[in-house]
Amino acid sequence: MVERKSWAHLVGSVPLPDAETVFRTVSDAWGPHLRRISDGETGRRGRWIWFQREMLEQHPAMEPDPDEPPYALYQWDGQLLRETSYIRFKQSVDPTTVDFPTGYAEAALESFDLYARMRQDGAIPADTLFQVSLPTPMATAYMYVSPSARGAYIPAYERSLLSAVDEILASTPHDRLSIQWDVCQEVLLFEDYFPHRPADYKEQIFAELGRLGDAIPGTVDLGYHLCYGSPRDEHLVMPKDMGILVEIANGIADPVGRRPDFIHMPVPQDRSDREYFLPLEGLRLSGETELILGLIHHDDTPGDRARIDAARGFLGSFGVASECGWGRTDPARVPGLLESHRSAVEYINAG
Repeated sequence: MVERKSWAHLVGSVPLPDAETVFRTVSDAWGPHLRRISDGETGRRGRWIWFQREMLEQHPAMEPDPDEPPYALYQWDGQLLRETSYIRFKQSVDPTTVDFPTGYAEAALESFDLYARMRQDGAIPADTLFQVSLPTPMATAYMYVSPSARGAYIPAYERSLLSAVDEILASTPHDRLSIQWDVCQEVLLFEDYFPHRPADYKEQIFAELGRLGDAIPGTVDLGYHLCYGSPRDEHLVMPKDMGILVEIANGIADPVGRRPDFIHMPVPQDRSDREYFLPLEGLRLSGETELILGLIHHDDTPGDRARIDAARGFLGSFGVASECGWGRTDPARVPGLLESHRSAVEYINAG
């Protein structure tokens, strides 16, 4: 990879009151270490895709599936977080005609207007891109949609999601925009987390991630956030190492098509051992693709530095981030997380 200094990456959600507070707080804390800035996914997006479930529940084409047992969501330690009923298309509905109002374009364009004004005023550094974080179609499909309906749902939802992307692309200067695809349920499929996994899941995942990447023109910054979930600020699965993350990253980078500009990979708090990072020896990324490691954890500067030092054994350079968004984090942790990122960047750049 090309040698460069480190930088701080905001994965997405931030538990602050509104986008302006997020823009101002993060810009003040990270300044020159900031390459992209999210609006914090505040308001109804604070629980990531839960507001999409609410949209599906209210959609006239959808209904609860009484034939499928509720989906039980478990944390890595076996704790049951919640049970939710599955949703399916009504029998009278042709899924190819269904449009889903995702709300992502409206949220992004409203926040971009604010970003543009604050950048003009100097509150956001001039070279910082506006980051829009979006879920993949498999996210809502595997969390909320009945297994019998997923085959028809995924292409229908993907059409609606990419329509929102087209609206964002048409209304936003490309040289100021960054699109980040949040890849969680795909990682969990690799981990065999869900009760239903198709035999060709890898082919489906790489085809989906390729289509999503190719939907973003080369004039726009593109990234993928690989994730193990954090509904209560803890993983749904604890990875044994970075093997699955590397396999997915290689699968994103291999197809002929759009090259990603960055890929984010999480690092659990207790993993500063060489064995966790060893699969990075097989990582095949273009020298122009930035790798960002989600190794920053709250109030753990010694651990952050130990994880950084372990990663240095395999990488010439990398950005730093947390494992996932902060939307489910105690808001009182935000100042400490911001300081931890800044401190980690300075530690890497001084080394």
